[in-house]
Amino acid sequence: MAGIAEVEKFAFELTDTQRAVLAAHLLRSLPSVLHDEDEGIAEALRRDAELEGNPEMGISLEQLDQGAALPPA
Repeated sequence: MAGIAEVEKFAFELTDTQRAVLAAHLLRSLPSVLHDEDEGIAEALRRDAELEGNPEMGISLEQLDQGAALPPA
């Protein structure tokens, strides 16, 4: 079995998107450590599942940057 250092080495060779998906899967595999009343985690998991079911709903980082840009003063 591969050790943590070896797995980490391979993980850092993945693209940003692949690492994000891996991180989401790893976090989802962990037991809940937060209280049930934390609606933020539930909402994030709901949105993640929604995006996995329909990737077209997402936007690119460039689109996010354009939408978040402040208008010139």
